[in-house]
Amino acid sequence: MELQLDPLFQTITLVVLVLILVADLLIILKRPHIPAPKESTLWVVFYVTLALLFAGVLWIVGGGEVAGQFVAGWLTEYSLSIDNLFVFVLIMGQFSVPRRYQQEVLMVGIIIALILRGAFILVGATIIENFSPIFYLFGAFLIYTAIRQAFPGDDHDDDSQKENLIVRTLRRVLPMSDSYDGKKVITRVNGKKLFTPMIIVFVAIGVTDLLFAIDSIPAIFGITQSPFIVFTANLFALMGLRQLYFLLGDLLDRLKFLHYGIAFILAFIGVKLILHAMHVNELSFVNGGEPIEWAPEISTWVSLAVIVLSMAVATVASLIAARREPAPAGEAQDAAADVAHEKGTPSTVEQPERD
Repeated sequence: MELQLDPLFQTITLVVLVLILVADLLIILKRPHIPAPKESTLWVVFYVTLALLFAGVLWIVGGGEVAGQFVAGWLTEYSLSIDNLFVFVLIMGQFSVPRRYQQEVLMVGIIIALILRGAFILVGATIIENFSPIFYLFGAFLIYTAIRQAFPGDDHDDDSQKENLIVRTLRRVLPMSDSYDGKKVITRVNGKKLFTPMIIVFVAIGVTDLLFAIDSIPAIFGITQSPFIVFTANLFALMGLRQLYFLLGDLLDRLKFLHYGIAFILAFIGVKLILHAMHVNELSFVNGGEPIEWAPEISTWVSLAVIVLSMAVATVASLIAARREPAPAGEAQDAAADVAHEKGTPSTVEQPERD
């Protein structure tokens, strides 16, 4: 279903949301600090409320289907963004990023993610518009990703080693200082300009964002084919992510079943995409190039219910299990390492050598 929204409304919306994001960034740059739990909670509540209010505006402007697609897409991207946090925990720990500067690092990561996802959204929308069988590929990819998410194996060792090689090579090629200089990327030591380890952190964050974008964009295109809804859902999912990082903190290690919930969502959307591809089939070697009439179209509201229930069950089960068996110290890093291994992101990079 092609959604029609006023181009002026879309433009104004994107301008307002970007201004909010810029204001958030300026606040961080002006006052770098470690946010208290109360502060983080208020910011997360603010951004969640803002997303729900935006869904209400979409309902008024475009109807219930538009609003439903946004909410389903936002929740999907939000759940995948929480998965991001596991790897962010690992990266911050591996590189010993000073806690008071972690907000800036996270915001840079969010900006990188928006740029990458924006590019993928444009490419994805163009491919979908001109090649509908791509839904078969998207669906198969998401089902494969779901299996890999639920049962991570050792098949990503080579990828992990390659990406670690990228990080190590960057450290060898660039003149690097032995320690951080606040939040600076470039510092001066004995009159010589050097990069600080912060540049390596940004590279690791960028690689992570790239790989997560590859997973998340096909997933949301399984819910809506509107580039505007796809981008705003991603934007709202990323807004407040840094505050969520500080709010969850040590609670991340207790969400031991979260990856099963995310895997189920990805598998469900993958099946939905394949059914949609069958319903609009144009491949000559499938049903003679004719649409497969019996293939059902799963509605937005069914998708929304599945997403909410999956995350709710995974979260509740995790909290119950955590209450029965308290998580040992350091398990957050282990959980982060598992996700990093599954994604093939840098997980064993060495600390910059100290004199």
